[in-house]
Amino acid sequence: MLGRAVVDAATRLGHEVRAVTHADLDITDAEATRLALASARPDAVVNCAAYTDVDGAESDWQAAEAVNARGAGNVAAAAEEVGALIVHVSTDYVFDGSKREPWLESDAVAPLGVYGETKLAGELAVAAANPAHAIVRTAWLFGAGGKNFVDTMLALGAQRDEVSVVTDQVGCPTWTGHLAGVLVELSERPKETGIHHIAADGSCSWNEFALEIFERAGVECRVLPATSAQFVRPAKRPAYSVLGSERRHPLVLPRWQDGLAEYLATRVVA
Repeated sequence: MLGRAVVDAATRLGHEVRAVTHADLDITDAEATRLALASARPDAVVNCAAYTDVDGAESDWQAAEAVNARGAGNVAAAAEEVGALIVHVSTDYVFDGSKREPWLESDAVAPLGVYGETKLAGELAVAAANPAHAIVRTAWLFGAGGKNFVDTMLALGAQRDEVSVVTDQVGCPTWTGHLAGVLVELSERPKETGIHHIAADGSCSWNEFALEIFERAGVECRVLPATSAQFVRPAKRPAYSVLGSERRHPLVLPRWQDGLAEYLATRVVA
């Protein structure tokens, strides 16, 4: 989902892009990853590969660790070998959600589940393998080419008169189309190393997000309030995962409502 948007953004900005799918390259294979990057010899690598099944990771931690931790380290090490910058995508799930104000880059990490733990391990592996790294923590992604909350709500809204959505999880819904451009921009800035928090401006609960989706899409479907306790799932979610930045000149995305509007417009065209 994010990878497609990054390819589109980089191509639009005039870069020569080499995109690889999972079928082309398994990043858990260190030697294959090294050979792939040695052949391409890029100036920068944007790693969008991830094991993102948050609930599935609880029972399949080996697969999550292989991709999110060791795989991320393999890509960073292979990039370092050819002198390339690595832009690595991480997550709000490295935090426990206990704050009630935006999380900053220097805040203490404390993931609640396997997914967050493996993504945090990936951050550490990337930083250790390649000094030329930009680690981007983002949140609540939606966009074309992958399973996402917007499409799920629209599908449910077409089938039902009402849906129940939680009010006690708050974050920053981020459109891949907006994030992708900033990831490409970071790939052009070799001095902007370290951790970056980059997510859509503003915040909302999943319930408020669903209400906005239906209103903008013109779908008549009631959105009922619910709590996380009513939906027992294998992995615990952070209650508050709004991302903020303490960087002097942070890279800023448009409002989440604007991202939603743009995604819906492209979705209708498609």
